[in-house]
Amino acid sequence: MAGDQHYDVIIIGTGAGGGTLAHRLASTGKRILLLERGDRLPRERDNWDSTAVFVKGKYRAPEYWYDKDGNAFPPEVNYYVGGNTKFYGAALFRLRPEDFGELRHHDGISPAWPIDYQDLEPYYTRAEQLYRVHGRHGEDPTEGPASGQYPFPPVEHEPRIQQLSDDLEKHGLHPFHLPIGVNLTQDEHGRAVHGSACIRCDRVDGFPCLLGAKSDAEVICVDPALRNDNVTMITTANVRRLETDPTGRTVTAVVTELGDGSTAEFAADIVVVACGAVNSALLLLRSANDRHPAGLANSSDVVGRHYLRHNNLALMAVSKEPNPTVFQKTLALHDWYLGADDWDHPLGGIQMLGKSDADQIHGEAPRWAGAVTPDMPFEVLAHHAVDFWLCGEDLPHPDNRVTLDADGNVRLTLDEKNNIAGLKRLRHKLQGMLGHLGLHEHHLLPHSLYLHKGMPIGATAHQAGTVRFGTDPASSALDVDCKAHDLDNLYVVDTSFFPSIGAVNPSLTAIANALRVGDHLADRLR
Repeated sequence: MAGDQHYDVIIIGTGAGGGTLAHRLASTGKRILLLERGDRLPRERDNWDSTAVFVKGKYRAPEYWYDKDGNAFPPEVNYYVGGNTKFYGAALFRLRPEDFGELRHHDGISPAWPIDYQDLEPYYTRAEQLYRVHGRHGEDPTEGPASGQYPFPPVEHEPRIQQLSDDLEKHGLHPFHLPIGVNLTQDEHGRAVHGSACIRCDRVDGFPCLLGAKSDAEVICVDPALRNDNVTMITTANVRRLETDPTGRTVTAVVTELGDGSTAEFAADIVVVACGAVNSALLLLRSANDRHPAGLANSSDVVGRHYLRHNNLALMAVSKEPNPTVFQKTLALHDWYLGADDWDHPLGGIQMLGKSDADQIHGEAPRWAGAVTPDMPFEVLAHHAVDFWLCGEDLPHPDNRVTLDADGNVRLTLDEKNNIAGLKRLRHKLQGMLGHLGLHEHHLLPHSLYLHKGMPIGATAHQAGTVRFGTDPASSALDVDCKAHDLDNLYVVDTSFFPSIGAVNPSLTAIANALRVGDHLADRLR
């Protein structure tokens, strides 16, 4: 192999895991290669166009996966530098301390992690600093202890959302400022406000940011890492398989299809897979060889299994008074995260979504037929919309899995009714409060465009769990440092490693873990 094709570290993928790891290792001076399947996302007016982003799915990967019955569906995946963080809502939550232990749900057990909250806590603090998170520790009664305050104060609620927060408190609940990674200016009191750094910050949730004002992995990590001479990135580089030496213990070649159709092989002392939970598992499965007939890192037969996503509902309520809010994504509620007076199992969390506009509502109109008053134009309905995201925990069943069929197609087998009783109760809790919150009691409408999906299985934005870590090689693919049990130089640092997913957005945990694994790799590289 040509000498200039050998690196100290190859990182496959540039999202929350891979991009953050590259940033952490850039200062080591070691020769690092980033391989990104996609290209730079173009900065263009369609970045902020609801029809382009949500209705037409312009930036969604042009591919189809198949469900267990062979039905094709478009997955919610995006192949660009920065990965899915280019489109995430930048809600950067920590898992609750209880999420790291065993939790009993209505439909089964959420398993314990091989590390606990305190093991990850210093890295959560570092992750919040790195990704410029705005928030205030201490407001959410379910959160764990924090060794440092958020680097920026919370984004203040606009008047209608402040009223919503006040009404929730009057109802005996504990709303708090949603922790969010955005670049906002501050007023003379240090409060985050909407300014020139983020003029159209209503376009953070599900949109790529035209101004680079969202804390995505490209802006925060990849671009700064590339300013170091020792870090190189190749885009439109689709890694097809990993090859090993005859012992099967060492990855010796990263076989990559380049944008011009040619194939190249790269090698490194350490190879890190961070393609997203589905594609990381697929890469390991495609890399089967005589020593690893079931796929790399898969002597336990868990690679591709225990697929997780959240049980989500995006809902639009209708305010009795106008809601002129621009930046709506500032409030969350976790009072029923771990249970309720009338329910012994976790329900999940509620947070605000980005503000609906007339184009999104128009796109939903066929699904909402008869649910809203016909004399209310879309523009008026949008001006009264208040949007919520309900998030419940999925459970890691081994038969929820990612596989390749005989033709090489991606097949996703999923029980879509797994552990949804808590989410139904959470919706009932919200529905029952509408009248106390200044919202029309009979208008709580499903907003499926926020899920970028044609069918429920397509909502893959919060994918996790397919290459789980643990202490027992018989039941996990990775050790506690996220190194494959079966190989000496292969790591996985995206959300694949999760044994469970909790009921908060997984991005900050992926970022914190990448920093944790980065410290381990920096020591190893010395």
